[in-house]
Formats: sequence, structure tokens, C-alpha cells
Amino acid sequence: MTSNNGKLPIHKHIPHASRIVYGGMHLGGGWNKNPISKDDEIQAQDLLETALANGINTLDLADIYTFGKAEEVIGRVFKKAPHLIDKLIIQSKLGIKLTHDAKVKQYDLSASWAEKGLDAILKRLRIEKLDVLFLHRPDPLMEIESLATTLNKNYEHDKFEYLALSNMHAGQMAYIQSNVSMPVIANQLEMSLLASDFVEDAITVNMDINSQVGFPRGTIEYCLPQGIQLQAWASLAQGIFDPNHTNTEVTREIIDTRLLVGELAENYNTSPSAIVLAWLMRHPAMIQPVIGTTTPKRLVEAAEAGKILLSRDDWYHLLETRRGREVP
Repeated sequence: MTSNNGKLPIHKHIPHASRIVYGGMHLGGGWNKNPISKDDEIQAQDLLETALANGINTLDLADIYTFGKAEEVIGRVFKKAPHLIDKLIIQSKLGIKLTHDAKVKQYDLSASWAEKGLDAILKRLRIEKLDVLFLHRPDPLMEIESLATTLNKNYEHDKFEYLALSNMHAGQMAYIQSNVSMPVIANQLEMSLLASDFVEDAITVNMDINSQVGFPRGTIEYCLPQGIQLQAWASLAQGIFDPNHTNTEVTREIIDTRLLVGELAENYNTSPSAIVLAWLMRHPAMIQPVIGTTTPKRLVEAAEAGKILLSRDDWYHLLETRRGREVP
């Protein structure tokens, strides 16, 4: 069964955005202090070209990914292959501080850090303008007036095209939107067959169990009328539902779901990864999964998900198997 979703605009503001996002959080040689190698550059270019060849044109990064090396290795690729820049929608995030001058890990959405962070992102990527700038995490010490002034100034100076948020609820989104001059166009949250509280929030209304739901209540319902695109990080849940996954220290529900995913992959003539993503993408919010991988094969498999429309029976069967019980 083929989905029409792949033919519809995903973003209200970026209608040519791909249904799936490539996440480069492990690029540049990994989370270590090793310098970027030639092989790292070759790997990054291969992954970008594989993504584009399979209809994935949105690239997700952050200033902290592999301690800045992810952006830097992409910048080296762009220097060698500048034609790739215009083919990609490039988004990156700032707001988590892992620098040597920070005594503890912290979130920083101060005006000064936002200014420095955006300039550093552009320098590492070797570009003059970012397509989408994300604020990575809510900062309890954020002073919205000064932050908004800095964001508005950099927006007017054409350093980024769109503003987006990550890991924020409806109230936080509305608060930031009311203070900046540009529209907030996306929010990136953990959403998957494993992190399925976004569904639990909807189906356990008026039940005591709803108090245990971790997904920010009302976020989807806020985003849809506002034209805010939902993106899902950890959308494959590190492959935990793959029938070939080697982790055996999991719940009975996870094991049963793996078996069902394998069966559905055969029925739909696709990969287990595509089934897991198709479950997420079946939601009418048109969620954009972010696929963080350094394996081209996984990108090719992910792209297949955009061609699949799970039946209602199969969608609910996966949900109930994952829950370990019927829906209420």
C-alpha cells in the first residue's frame, strides 16, 4: 500500500522539504577528540549524496554534535563540493553549552551565546546563511527580550532564514514566538514507536494514567494550526525493534513488537526500519523523522518508509503490541 504523504508539502514554510531528515550527529569521526580524517570527509560526502539520491534533502546538525566536528566535516565537504549546498535544506541547533569554560553542562540561550553560537555554526559549515536555526533546549535562565533582539538582528542581517525550536512545549513555543519577528516553523521532539507518549497523551485523556505521560500535553494540537512542523529525533529508537537487534535485555513487549515488525516488513515487502518509520509517519501531523546514521544502507531503507501507508489495523496492532495491552 503506497502513501500519498510523500507527494504532499511537509513544511508550510518550506514546501520542498523532504519527508525524512538526515541527522548528522555522529559525523566527523565520533564523539571524541580525534581530528577529522580524510575518511571522515569521504564518509560525510557519501552519506549526503546517498540521502539526496534517495529523496532526502534536509540535513540536521547541532553545534555540539561530535563536539563541533559534525558541522566542520560538512563544511569541508561543502568546500570540495559546493554544488551540494543549494541542494540541501541545512538546519542546525545552538543552546547546549559543552565548552571548556563551562564548569558544568548547561543550557545557554543568552543573547551573547546565541550571537557567538550562530557565527560559529556558519564558520564551521563554511556558509553565509543557515536555512533553519534551532534553539536546542529550553534555558530556565533565558532572558527573552535580549535573546529576541539578537535573533531579530541576525535574521535581518540574513544569517538565517527560519527559526525553530527543539524539546519545547506549547507554552514555551508561544512565549518565544510572541517576542521574535520571524515565525517559528518547527519543533523537534523525541517521538517514535518506543517514545510513543505523544499517542498516549491522546488516548488516555480523562484517565489517571495520563498523569504518567511524558510528552508535553497539547503540543501537537498547538503546532498543527500554527503551521509548526513536528520533527522526531531518535525516530528509530536506536534500532531496538529490528528483529536482528542483539539486545536481549528488553521487555516482553519489545520482543513481541520486534516479531510483529518483522512480519509486517515481509507483508509490505520492505525493511523493518521502514515499518518503524511508517508507523510514525502514518500520524496525520505529518511528522518528519530524523535519521541519525553513518550507514548509507540505513538511509536507503529509511527512504522506503515514505512509500508505505500502514493500514489502520496494522498501525493499531503495532501500538497495542508495543503497549502490551489494548488501547483503553
